[in-house]
Amino acid sequence: MGEDIRLRAVVELAQAMAGAQRFCEAHPRHPAHREVAHAAAVRACAAMDGAFASLSAWDRARGRLDVLVNVGKLAPGEAEFPEHESYPVHDFPEITGPLPERWAADGDDEPLAWIETADGAGAAAPGPDGLGSEAGAPAGDAAGDAPRNARVAALRHRGRGCCVVAPIVLRGRAWGELYVARAPGEPVFDRSDAHFATILAEIIAAGIAQNEQLEEVRRLAFTDQLTGLANRRAIEGELDDGLERYREDGTVVSLVVCDVNGLKRVNDEYGHAAGDRLLERFGMVLSLAGAKLPGALAARLGGDEFCLLTVGPPADQVVRAAEEVCRMALGLRGGDGVSCGVASTGHPIGLVRSAARLLRLADAAQYRAKAARALRPVVAGLEGGTEDPVVRLADASEAEEAAPSAPVGDRRHFRGHVAKPDEAGAPDPNGQYAHDEPDAHDEPDAHDGPDVQDPPKGHPDPEGRPPADEHRHAHGDPERPGRRVRSPGL
Repeated sequence: MGEDIRLRAVVELAQAMAGAQRFCEAHPRHPAHREVAHAAAVRACAAMDGAFASLSAWDRARGRLDVLVNVGKLAPGEAEFPEHESYPVHDFPEITGPLPERWAADGDDEPLAWIETADGAGAAAPGPDGLGSEAGAPAGDAAGDAPRNARVAALRHRGRGCCVVAPIVLRGRAWGELYVARAPGEPVFDRSDAHFATILAEIIAAGIAQNEQLEEVRRLAFTDQLTGLANRRAIEGELDDGLERYREDGTVVSLVVCDVNGLKRVNDEYGHAAGDRLLERFGMVLSLAGAKLPGALAARLGGDEFCLLTVGPPADQVVRAAEEVCRMALGLRGGDGVSCGVASTGHPIGLVRSAARLLRLADAAQYRAKAARALRPVVAGLEGGTEDPVVRLADASEAEEAAPSAPVGDRRHFRGHVAKPDEAGAPDPNGQYAHDEPDAHDEPDAHDGPDVQDPPKGHPDPEGRPPADEHRHAHGDPERPGRRVRSPGL
């Protein structure tokens, strides 16, 4: 193969891997590592005039060589993207040995790649000094005899004539390998091919390193740094995908929104480090509950607000998981439990045309749970379907999003919804409320907690905390005019 042809092949390999990365950036649901590995294998196979090529990664913890992709003419039992094609590394000891220096002291370079043939007469793998056997020297038994190594056995088993194997080296150690094979009767790979395979492996290594960096950036972009859960950006993407399935085939999509009670009190009394620990502990509770639901995604939306998204599991199963979250949260040290709202397309909540509507329904249910200081989740649609108070609240909020905001400090303002006089919890003609409901998204007062009422004025509660009026005087009343009202947008 001419030098110009090989140079063009190197450029095409680099361009193909870069193109695969750009494709995955535009289509986040496609696994980037798989697309990049596929592009690399296809171009390397063509560059080496091979009939077959594969890329494998070394899982050091398991001691296995995992095949990522197979391209070209596949043998029976091989798959393009194998799920479970994996081999013990001790069958390929050459990849586990110390990698020799790329350049010799006298300037003559030795290829890191090695060659095997089905008749066992190819160049052996590098020894401890990095050199294989001389070209043409015996490297195995004659054809028909038992092969001396796994690579020769694989060539014979799959009907291939020869192969060249080049380690993919990242950060100074073997990451995996590039494997290219030719059919029987095709020219056997020679020393120049081994050099070229080494260069291709280096280009692939650079592309993989760049992809790993991009994957880390993507991971950070979709992860909450405090809890390690997903963040709002991740939930929005997964929710859009889930609702697409719901519209196509009726797949059940459910959302649990949770608000951690007592966070403000913990921050005020013990400091923000203690508040962060409370959020981290609740994140673990939510993650454990979500692990029992196939494909569930646990996330922190921001502040003291969390959610659990499921696509597929029945609505009743999701409600049971939310009940478990409420029970476990009551046992968190320092906290006052959580307020949970559930909205699911598996319940009679009406048509869900957008992610915003399901979010609004779950948020309205959480608002009701917070107002009632409920120990259990409130579920949208269970009390009369579309006439359910939660559904009506969410729908009214959606209808009034374009209306002027409620007066500053009006705690009946729910994401754009101002309560009407005939609604529960609305102010009477004198502007007074029948009872003091906490805002769904404001952190509760020090005395707030699920299903717990304030002690009589002037008397400490059972834990010895000061009366509610004294505590508000000491810490400031968060309900006074001037409080920021959250945007009605989602």
